[in-house]
Amino acid sequence: MKGYLNIFDFSQKVNYKTEILSGLTVALALIPEAVAFALIAGLSPLTGLYAAFSIGLITSIFGGRPGMISGATGAIAVVIVALAKTHGVEYIFATVVLAGTIQVVAGLLKLGKFIRLVPHPVMFGFVNGLAIVIFMSQIAQFQTVDGIGNVSWLAGSPLYTMLGLVLLTMLIIWGLPKLTKTIPSSLAAILVISAIVIGFNIDTRSVGDIASIRGGFPPFHIPSVPFTLDTLLIILPYAAIVAGVGLIESLLTLNLIDEITESRGRGNKEVVAQGMANIITGFFSGMGGCAMIGQSLINISSGARARLSGIVASLMLLAFIMFGSGLIEQIPMAALTGVMGMVAIGTFEWASFRMIGRMPKHDIFVGILVAAVTVLLHNLALAVLIGVIISALVFAWENAKRIRAQKYIDEKGVKHYQIYGPLFFGSVSAFNDKFEVLADPAEVVIDFSESRIADMSGIEAVNKITERYHKAGKKVHLKHLSPDCRQLLRDANDVIDVNIIEDPTYRVVV
Repeated sequence: MKGYLNIFDFSQKVNYKTEILSGLTVALALIPEAVAFALIAGLSPLTGLYAAFSIGLITSIFGGRPGMISGATGAIAVVIVALAKTHGVEYIFATVVLAGTIQVVAGLLKLGKFIRLVPHPVMFGFVNGLAIVIFMSQIAQFQTVDGIGNVSWLAGSPLYTMLGLVLLTMLIIWGLPKLTKTIPSSLAAILVISAIVIGFNIDTRSVGDIASIRGGFPPFHIPSVPFTLDTLLIILPYAAIVAGVGLIESLLTLNLIDEITESRGRGNKEVVAQGMANIITGFFSGMGGCAMIGQSLINISSGARARLSGIVASLMLLAFIMFGSGLIEQIPMAALTGVMGMVAIGTFEWASFRMIGRMPKHDIFVGILVAAVTVLLHNLALAVLIGVIISALVFAWENAKRIRAQKYIDEKGVKHYQIYGPLFFGSVSAFNDKFEVLADPAEVVIDFSESRIADMSGIEAVNKITERYHKAGKKVHLKHLSPDCRQLLRDANDVIDVNIIEDPTYRVVV
């Protein structure tokens, strides 16, 4: 119990007041987002709210990052919208269950560690792009839709009212912490703006104008789909993408919260918890989801650090759905827009501007590209994947240029090639160009004390060099190979035939 429910671990100092108030703030901010994401996916608003409740509760209790908030997200909505249109909501529930199963397996296999492969420029681009997406998503609150679906901008008094309330909300969030921290500034701003709008009967859009949030406890429901191979083939591609997008977004959010709180979460535990949450959500009429960076930042900035805030947020959200929908629907959207605007400002890595000119150009390019893909496609997983691939290619290119050879002939007439840099697929061509097979003496030594054979391409390169020397009637030795390099050669003894000068005391610095 202690390992999962840290709120009952009394050795950990928990500020219960801060946790409860932060959870209440998050619950209020969750409602319009969950509703909006469900509508994006073409589903009922309650499918988004039920997902926010169940996923948030389960990951708060069992997840690997206390203080992180999970729920229905736009990234998941974008993935499942096509399936919802073609096959309906029952296939969505089945997809979510299968995606959760994939995530649990990934967690049990400890695949969460691969998030370490995400370079820092990709993280910068991810965070900045997400901040822009959060900010741009609030622009819709300054638009109106008429009866036939035409979209137009607010003008005149409605526009000035909306702007004034949003700016006042942001001012309260910015200024209140300078006076007191007894109540989260985001919650205070929502309450103050709501009191002003209701008290003065100001005509402005409220949560109830988006959709009704009235409902009951999430009903248990086994997805009504045929249990056939055809069904599996339909939902499997969507489930795989949902699982991948969810894990990438959750683990990146976990890393971001780790940096802010200067603590360390448990990635694989979070992966398993996300999977469990999606499985249960699929059986309780939810659309699925993952970690929510915006809500997590609201929670952390309000001072929450334990699991209690996420549990409170989920339970309060359920209470709003079941008992308090009438009150919550009166909250002005201007207040929630101001909260999300401040989240966008706080999320953006403003320090990245100062790094322009100081960081390598390819890192700057990767960061901008990831941010651009995030903003244009709203696909965080694709943006991160592109960034990682480009970073890996740049890394390979840079290392390929570093391989070089120092040549000399000793007193016995043996020519030595001292190799510097890694021998791998990217450096094979440059490696081959270093040797003067026809002009070399009868015996040659290739010294790897400052290098290592990294992959099969390197082994094949060594094989080709030995073949060239063999055809020329000359003998080649390999010297100073690290144990792992010798193991690679030993495993490939059916592929190559070389003389290895052993050096048992030698260790390669990797």
